[in-house]
Amino acid sequence: MTDKGTTGSGTTGTVRPAGRSRAGRSRAGRSRAGIRAAGACALALAAVLTTPAGAAPPAPAPARGGGDGAGSVWSLKETGTDVRLRGLAAVGHRTAWAAGSRGTVLRTTDGGRSWRNVAPPGAAGLELRDVEAFDDRTAVVLAIGEGEASRIFRTADGGATWTESFRNTDPRAFYDCVAFFDRRHGLAMSDPVDGKYRILSTRDGGRTWRTLPGDGMPPAQPGEAGFAASGQCLVTAGSRDVWLATGGGAVARVLHSADRGVTWTAAATPIPGGDPARGVFALAFRDRGRGLAVGGDYRPGLPSPRAAAVTRDAGRTWEPSAAPPPAYRSGVAWLPRFRSAALAVGPTGTDLTLDAGRTWRTVDTGSFDTVDCVPTACWASGEKGRVARLEPPAR
Repeated sequence: MTDKGTTGSGTTGTVRPAGRSRAGRSRAGRSRAGIRAAGACALALAAVLTTPAGAAPPAPAPARGGGDGAGSVWSLKETGTDVRLRGLAAVGHRTAWAAGSRGTVLRTTDGGRSWRNVAPPGAAGLELRDVEAFDDRTAVVLAIGEGEASRIFRTADGGATWTESFRNTDPRAFYDCVAFFDRRHGLAMSDPVDGKYRILSTRDGGRTWRTLPGDGMPPAQPGEAGFAASGQCLVTAGSRDVWLATGGGAVARVLHSADRGVTWTAAATPIPGGDPARGVFALAFRDRGRGLAVGGDYRPGLPSPRAAAVTRDAGRTWEPSAAPPPAYRSGVAWLPRFRSAALAVGPTGTDLTLDAGRTWRTVDTGSFDTVDCVPTACWASGEKGRVARLEPPAR
């Protein structure tokens, strides 16, 4: 899969120190406002889809560039770049990071009104596909590719300086995604080497990495690999559970580890495989039991039947969605404050589920590659420098 989904969110987190200062109260107020805004967005989407037949739906927000679908609530933010942004980390209503082609790393701290390219020096020739951010200053970025093209960078000062904490020296390895359990513990995964997926582990927030033993990893299928399409081929829930999405093999699978990547089990999904362009492209878990998988065939114009699946048992078994998205989807995220609502995105649109992935309905036709939600905001990013935030409906 040399294209790796071009035609790598894990878990992000924000630490908010407690305090009694005026600044602390102001930040808390903005946080509550962000939570209310995120809830209003989700309620607006839910209202559009649950209005009884024949009844007048509530006035939707104008499309504002997110797409031309009725009821769109994506609000595009001008980023000043035309690169494809497949890496995304939502920190809050005001702060987000995006990573993409030509070594691009963007950061906003004012809700998307302005963006700074804070890319690592000398990264212009790299494909940055996954970014995991802990706050507005600390982030880890993964560059993909064969051999030394696969690298990991870390910043602790908002991108003013970066440290290259890992460079792959094995020409057989190709790293796809990175994910964190908390601010210290994280994993990165490579396509199979010697017949097994290779896993890196960090215990110090991405400052150093070590390769985990492969004894607990089941064999890969012939032709199987991960897709570095949205940064969501490796995701976590809680302090120890992690899942890995695959495609290209005869069966599209999801691998699960309950011990931070030491031992793994593999489960087949109903999302079609059997071709280098087909499989599971993205995962999202609400908790260690309930998860969503989306994917399909990334080639434009080709059908993607059964493009979504659900699990309720930590990925041991997967069921097809009764009404899946109508086309290939590369990103998925649970909506904040709603136990059964989630968004899926892809080049042809955004879909919403209100029943934990059993049925999906398209709510926007704009192109995005990935989506990430935190309690105060949902963001999406994709081709031609597109970044958007989910906005409350117009009054």
